Amino acid sequence: MTKDPIRSLRVQSGSALRLARHATDATLGWEKQSAKAELEKVKQRIDVLQARLAAEGSRGLLLVLQAMDAAGNDGTIRAIFSGVNPAGVKVTSFKVPGGPETQHDYLWRVHAAVPGKGEIGVFNRSHYEDVLVVRVKEFVPKSVWSKRFDHINAFERLLVDEGTTVVKVFLHVGKDEQRERLQERVDDPEKRWKFRAGDLDDRALWPKFQAAYQDAIRRTSTDAAPWYVVPADRNWVRNLAVAKILLHTLEDMNPQLPPPEDGIVGRIVE
Repeated sequence: MTKDPIRSLRVQSGSALRLARHATDATLGWEKQSAKAELEKVKQRIDVLQARLAAEGSRGLLLVLQAMDAAGNDGTIRAIFSGVNPAGVKVTSFKVPGGPETQHDYLWRVHAAVPGKGEIGVFNRSHYEDVLVVRVKEFVPKSVWSKRFDHINAFERLLVDEGTTVVKVFLHVGKDEQRERLQERVDDPEKRWKFRAGDLDDRALWPKFQAAYQDAIRRTSTDAAPWYVVPADRNWVRNLAVAKILLHTLEDMNPQLPPPEDGIVGRIVE
């Protein structure tokens, strides 16, 4: 039996993860054209299971996407969920906290965005910014952010216990590939709006961000809410890998259609 490469991307609870050992340009043994064709089949299956999840109406699924700049969060979401019923998918992008968000704890706005029963929720960045950006840029001291790993594990355990399956994906892009993508944003008038001067400041902090991601994934990849490290230099690999992770998660959930009302089967509509 051929080993499923997706399983190798999962970070086991308590493992000593080394991001440097995970190739950002890996193909996972796939070929580009066949991978694109397979993605369409995977999406069709996701669509069926998403409809069943909505019909079942008793559980939710949360997909968390985290990455360095230009790794492709938006492109991944677009590639996987185009063709899936938008009524059953909710995407939340977390920006710098503002307004009433600043008057509450850092998980307040996150909990409010968790998908409801029957929904698939996607976090484009997430509560993990509060153990990543705030750590690297020293917005809060270590005595503050270091406690948050336990908070996050408890929060995600709560979600799982209450019926929300949680799966987390780190889109692992290489530094050279990031440089090319950022340069493309600068050079392309249609993409220039995505570029901000702060991207270069963050890029200069690459080693610190990698260390922060590595630590966060190690500390919060649990059996209940696992992390996957997905190679993101090749868009077609990234898209199929995340789609397969989502599909496998839905298959494990195995949502069931509710039974029809009595007397419906075989009834003729006049």
